[in-house]
Amino acid sequence: MGKCDILVLGLGNTLLADDGVGVHVVRHLASDPDTPACVRTLDGGTPGFRLMGALTRSDSVILVDAAQLRAPAGTLRLLDGHTLAGHISRGGRMSAHDAGLEDLLTMARLMGWIPTHLALLGIQPERVGWSEQLSESVARAFPAACRMVVQTVLDWQSDRQ
Repeated sequence: MGKCDILVLGLGNTLLADDGVGVHVVRHLASDPDTPACVRTLDGGTPGFRLMGALTRSDSVILVDAAQLRAPAGTLRLLDGHTLAGHISRGGRMSAHDAGLEDLLTMARLMGWIPTHLALLGIQPERVGWSEQLSESVARAFPAACRMVVQTVLDWQSDRQ
């Protein structure tokens, strides 16, 4: 791994309105010149073991997904490695993809993967149903979600120095 190797993995289904917000975020970051050069983006769709290789080849990972935060639609919440691990160990569910995500992270750890950093950026959906458009609330939060990912990357880079 290089000095900075960060995977931003967008999860969700873009055919289900706000469920696809994680994928929309990584697609934006992939074409945004302000995204740090050390970031690799991946449209993970709905999690499965097919993501294992990309995950375990990464030193640090930011997962971006619609999540049930019990908050107003468009709310953003960043769970870092410790908070995320505690959430998973309690059997909590924040996202529709948590079961697949939990299995994926558990299997990666069993294979010896220990990331330097791991975080989940959860975005509270307003609407999950047949639509390729984000709801107004989530669309308004979208720029802040992209900025939060970039800021997290910059914070993690400064931790390395």
